[in-house]
Order: sequence, then C-alpha cells, then structure tokens
Amino acid sequence: MFRDFLNRLTHPDPEPLPDDDARLALTALLVRIARSDERYDPEEKSRIDRIVTERYGLTPFEATSLRSEAETLEAEAPDTVRFTRAIKDAVAYEDRRAVVEALWAVVLADGERTQEEDALLRLVSNLLGVNDRDSALARQKAARG
Repeated sequence: MFRDFLNRLTHPDPEPLPDDDARLALTALLVRIARSDERYDPEEKSRIDRIVTERYGLTPFEATSLRSEAETLEAEAPDTVRFTRAIKDAVAYEDRRAVVEALWAVVLADGERTQEEDALLRLVSNLLGVNDRDSALARQKAARG
C-alpha cells in the first residue's frame, strides 16, 4: 500500500495529492521531525494527534489511526530530502507553511529543542519552499500556542 503511495509521491512529475494522501504525507513529516532526536516521546505523539485532530477535523480515534499509518509511511519513506521535495511539489504553499508551524509545535512538545531537531526543521522548511521569515513566524506562533 505505502509502496504505491511513495512511488506516486516521488514520481518525477507528481500530481497534486488528494486530500487523504496529503494528510498522510504531512503527518509522516510530523513523525519524522519527532523521531529526529532518536526519541519519540508520548508528548510528541499526543501533539501530533492534537495537530491532525484540529487541522483535519478528525476524531481522536481517527487522529491516532492516521498517526499510526504515518509512522509506518515515515519508516518506509526515502531520505528526508526526496520525501520533502516530493511533498513540496504536491502540496500548496499555504499548507506547507502551516505544516512548518505544526513541525515547530512537535519540536517544542517535549520542552526541549535539540540540535538535530533544529537542523532537520531548517532543512525541511527550506526543502518545502518556506522562507526563513515564515518559518520564524511559525516557530513564534507554535511557541505561544
């Protein structure tokens, strides 16, 4: 199932993703940032669930199910550069900017910002085509909220 999805996502000329696939890809990116410091804390899982619940209007059960699928996808996804560039090509800028805010929320969920998380988030923001100013504003908003 995920192999076909990844093939479509990383195709040289990807089509825009249907809503369900975009949700899955973006949630997998949240999982990837949470796992970047080699710890995947309950606080990070809870924050991901809350983000997807609010963002997509899901029930708690649906959010947990989506996160579970995203964890599997993230583990099978190609390197961050290819995976993120594929998302950039298939997802509108406004959604990518909102994802950067969600990524910051996950990074800040456990109360620690590690160098690994900061470095990956800078890379991902750049690869998603989100400029430094928008990323900084997203970080500030995530820290407040």
